[in-house]
Amino acid sequence: MKKYLITGLLIWIPLVITIWVLKVIVDMLDQSLLLLPEHWRPDYWIGMHIPGLGAILTLLIVLFTGIFATNFFGAQLVELWHEVLHRIPVVNSIYSSVKQISDTLFSSSGQAFRKALLVQWPHEGAWTIAFMTGVPGGGVAKHVPPDCVSVYVPTTPNPTGGYFVIVARKNVIELDMTVDQALKYIISMGVVPPLEHK
Repeated sequence: MKKYLITGLLIWIPLVITIWVLKVIVDMLDQSLLLLPEHWRPDYWIGMHIPGLGAILTLLIVLFTGIFATNFFGAQLVELWHEVLHRIPVVNSIYSSVKQISDTLFSSSGQAFRKALLVQWPHEGAWTIAFMTGVPGGGVAKHVPPDCVSVYVPTTPNPTGGYFVIVARKNVIELDMTVDQALKYIISMGVVPPLEHK
């Protein structure tokens, strides 16, 4: 009986959690329908709520924003928008910080979170997986030894929390695994080992 219960749980738990996460994401994206006037919303025309229509609208808004921002006129307008936001006192600090982080993370030329590393943490002799986020810059680079790297050490099982540390490049081991594989390894607390490349 115990064996059958465990087998059933192993089938249902991943499925239920996957459906729940997808529902949370779709429900959040569906909120974009609230931007439309009430008589333009699909609920008004159809008479019932269809999950996912807001997600499609959100993706279309993001796609068309990207297309618009890449042409000359759109780029000028975006630049003007940035200038306006930079002049508003409180908004300036929040917007510029978030923009700098998002530009670093999502830029195709950026190196943030492109490499999985093995580092000694929290003390010598204890090893954990980390991600390279770049190299020390600004005034920090003057006070650390040369040839250092900036790394993010995620916590487990929630990798959104963690520690930012600067370590010597010689003390870092680059791993032959993708960032996705490393994240799975961290989230599973080492239960799901990464596949070896042949």
